[in-house]
Amino acid sequence: MTRRQQGEPRAWEELVRLWEKRLFFCLRRLLSDEQDAWDALQETWLQVLGGLHSLREPASLPTWLYRIARNTAMGRLRTQYQDRALVEEVPSRLEEEPDVEFSVTEAVQIQRLLGNLPLPHREVLTLFFLDDLSIEEIAAVIQAPLGTVKSRLHYAKQALRRALEEEGS
Repeated sequence: MTRRQQGEPRAWEELVRLWEKRLFFCLRRLLSDEQDAWDALQETWLQVLGGLHSLREPASLPTWLYRIARNTAMGRLRTQYQDRALVEEVPSRLEEEPDVEFSVTEAVQIQRLLGNLPLPHREVLTLFFLDDLSIEEIAAVIQAPLGTVKSRLHYAKQALRRALEEEGS
């Protein structure tokens, strides 16, 4: 990122090559249509290119990229659902629960079920489990308090577990 800010042309290619798959994967989990995710990725790269000068701390690059991608996806979703609320906020009270782990054989089923979850649940599960972001990094990406992220993650795991149980897993 620093090399690109200094004007080195090959640095941009490296940045895109390094992050394109990750950002597309994240966008694909947020948007229901693959073509929409590709379009959102292009918009994301345009915003990144235009905002390179604003990134002061190179270590915050992952959070910054995910935030831009998320905001792009949310903008597209707002356009699609202008007058409807996407989801209701879940209660902020947390209950203690052990982490959920899934086997490799359940991966395909989980991917399918993720698509059926409400957007905030799908988003935190994707960022936490699939993109390996910490709770703090997710809070920065979605611009929400830590408690909200923890709550969404808790309820998202519950919803995914229920969906798996309903299918007899």
